[in-house]
Amino acid sequence: MDRQTDRWSLLVGGCLFFPGLFFFFKRTLTQLGCNHGDATTASARALSGVQAIMASSAGVVIVTSCEDVMRDRHWLAEAYVLFATPYFVFDIYTMFLCYRHRLQVKGHEEEVGVRGYLRRELLLVLHHLFMVLACCPASLFCRQGRGDFFQGLLFLAELSTPFVCLGKVLIQFQQQHSILHKLNGALVMLVFFCCRVLLFPYMYYTYSRYSLVPLYLVPLEVPWPCNLGAGFLMGLQVHWFILICRGALRLLLRPATP
Repeated sequence: MDRQTDRWSLLVGGCLFFPGLFFFFKRTLTQLGCNHGDATTASARALSGVQAIMASSAGVVIVTSCEDVMRDRHWLAEAYVLFATPYFVFDIYTMFLCYRHRLQVKGHEEEVGVRGYLRRELLLVLHHLFMVLACCPASLFCRQGRGDFFQGLLFLAELSTPFVCLGKVLIQFQQQHSILHKLNGALVMLVFFCCRVLLFPYMYYTYSRYSLVPLYLVPLEVPWPCNLGAGFLMGLQVHWFILICRGALRLLLRPATP
């Protein structure tokens, strides 16, 4: 009963913390002189950055605490999943607010709507829904107390998010030609590749060493839902990495403006 109460407390805490932090950021930026749309968009980016820092910090603690990658336990592996799940639901809403503001700035008022939003941000919405509807239940109920180390590695995927958010904020405030933005773009490519694209091969490699099974046989050793989830998430990461590389390449090759 106490464990069930703790789970609900973490879930409710996340439901209060992330929306509360978003509206705090928004109110603060509005008081500093930002217009409503800019304050909303910057607050959404800041919220994503904060969540990413919290998740990656939890990941570092878990990974460095687990020597046995399958049997060692850490309370953060379950606790942070419960606490962060409401963020992914709320972020679908904040992404819609950013989408709406972006179209309003461009004068495309007639295109603002849920259908257009889903068409434009379908992959991100699917990613967030997958995290809530598949990853959260799998982490809480299917692992049977095993693999906290790998849970921590998944948290470390968020290390790239603060850099991505910073880049979007710099563009929002017309700093896309600055040296900071170019340096940040290079960091985005490096960190995203290491923490998201290489993440899943590294997880399979780690399990291969642990179980003394050849790497190419690992997919046959792990449960098929793990392979399915890893394939879906890695496919998204590779797609986004290609888009990031294209954008960063255009930025780095663009001549500096006086």
